[in-house]
Amino acid sequence: MCGIIGFAGGALNLEDKQTILDKQVEVIKHRGPNDKGSFVDDDVALGFRRLSIIDLTNGKQPIYNADNSKLIVFNGEIYNYQEVRDELEGLGYVFKTHTDTESLLHGYEAWGPDVLKKVRGMFTFFIWDTVKEELFGARDFFGIKPLYYTYLDDGTFMFSSELKTFMKHPKFKKQLNKEALKPYLMNQYNDLDETFFKGVFKFPAGHYFIWKDGKVDVEQYWDADYTQNNLSFEDTVKEINKSVEESVKYHNIADVPVGSFLSEGVDSSYVTSILKPQKVFSVGFDEAYNEAGRAKELSDKLGLEFKQTTVTAEEAFDKFPLMQYHMDDPDGNPSLIPLWFLCELAAKDVTVVLSGEGADEMFAGYVNYGMHTHNEVIKVFASGLKKLPRNTRYHLAQRIKKGSNFRGKVHLYTTLAKPSEYYVGQSVIYNFEQPTIFTAKQANGLVTEKYRNTLDIRGNYTHDFKKVANIDEVKQMQYIDLHHFMYNDILQKADKISMAHSLELRVPFLDVKVAQLANSIPTKYLLNNKDTKYAFRKASEMHLPKSWADRPKLGFPVPIKQWLAEDKYYQKVRDLFTQDFVQEFFEQDKILNILDKTHSGELNGRREVWVIYTFLVWYQDYFINLDQFQ
Repeated sequence: MCGIIGFAGGALNLEDKQTILDKQVEVIKHRGPNDKGSFVDDDVALGFRRLSIIDLTNGKQPIYNADNSKLIVFNGEIYNYQEVRDELEGLGYVFKTHTDTESLLHGYEAWGPDVLKKVRGMFTFFIWDTVKEELFGARDFFGIKPLYYTYLDDGTFMFSSELKTFMKHPKFKKQLNKEALKPYLMNQYNDLDETFFKGVFKFPAGHYFIWKDGKVDVEQYWDADYTQNNLSFEDTVKEINKSVEESVKYHNIADVPVGSFLSEGVDSSYVTSILKPQKVFSVGFDEAYNEAGRAKELSDKLGLEFKQTTVTAEEAFDKFPLMQYHMDDPDGNPSLIPLWFLCELAAKDVTVVLSGEGADEMFAGYVNYGMHTHNEVIKVFASGLKKLPRNTRYHLAQRIKKGSNFRGKVHLYTTLAKPSEYYVGQSVIYNFEQPTIFTAKQANGLVTEKYRNTLDIRGNYTHDFKKVANIDEVKQMQYIDLHHFMYNDILQKADKISMAHSLELRVPFLDVKVAQLANSIPTKYLLNNKDTKYAFRKASEMHLPKSWADRPKLGFPVPIKQWLAEDKYYQKVRDLFTQDFVQEFFEQDKILNILDKTHSGELNGRREVWVIYTFLVWYQDYFINLDQFQ
């Protein structure tokens, strides 16, 4: 795992390029404390930080091909690199190292962009062809590894694992993207292609680019496909377990110690039970918000060394500015707090950890996919209505939505309606009155005039819903979450928070082969009256006791509500809300009203308070206090 940075084009001389690149590389030292490297010529500047995982001695980057005409800098892991290497050696390529990086380089020599069809892994990488004067870059299938880019006024094309490196380039103009605040308040994370920095964009997952003569061409090489298979339920369960076992085995390839995260949920438990690492890690807050007890019980059953940490509110608030600095964009998902301390704990003992992200998106694990009620009668009734023709269902859904309230209304409506009409992702729980943290109207009412706009988070989904309009409704929602919540929230914090501690976090459920299987499974095997991700849970029983396989999704819950009820932490948040700079963004009396009522218990506005607090902390990091971090 590493960090990479580069720029192409522009008018700088070689000495200035090297000076700037050296400064940028230091900004992401946390991504690779073991080594650094660079390459600079008249066209490009490429920098690298290394966290040594495979071939600890010979993995220094850039790595060159045989005649030094091509070179690569690479962030990530190619889990099947040994098979790729064997195929390339059969074609006559000679390897100088035992790294996965060199397999990518020679693979590109042999197959060009089609090397991306050969690999399994998480990655961003850049290959510079000194003869063609052509730069090739790619980001992995799901966007597990980050990649940002921007264009400078002098024609420079700049790209990096973390956008904070851009601020070391003298031509970069740091400017807040005013369009991002309102949709962020609705979603808790930035779901736009453009970041909170004007003119800085997230390079899309499953795409590659070619830079030549100052022009950038972007192509998509992979996207989720939902062609249904014809396997029986029993065979589906066997195939899921086979696929997960294989992926965990691949994700265990390393020349350094590997551990795993463990909560009491089925996802991390399944990974851990297959991996059986020497050490597992868990985190909690207090008795009501602590899964470490049940996690330890499983760890003891498996004979593993269990390590845990307990986080206090004081520690959480103290480290929160540093967390938001590492996130690049503000992220109001409270789960990044336990993840921070979990990574801090694990990094003391291992360099690599496996985690359970992606199982819910792959195998339909969210209640928002259609488990809005515990009433068995309503579930059965809704399941019967689901068999009606599509147009009939959609018409009936509109009648239900407009009708009077009754028990099970939300479940019936969401079972029958077009997802594009109501679905707003996993950062919120849908209901008719409040489908987001803040509605568009509420958000516009909180922000000052210059930050108001017509953007609505559903508008971000329109393009993707059109791509999958003709497939099963649950898979439509899975596709949206894969390209939005997973892509812009879960994977962002997984990468940024782990790398802040120089720890590599691997996600075996987000493997391209696992995805191909999961996407082909009929929805009825995954989401039914019995449970969410039902076939997945049954597969996990091949390794787990049934009581673990059936556990609901909890993650690592965070006691935000309890913290805001305490005078000490309420006052800490209030002190920030009352600062003068806040008036630039918010109607101050309105956000204070939400905070005060939440503190008194008159309103449960913990999520609303937290997304506002998060943005203000992040803004201080990057526009007021940046020097203390860099």
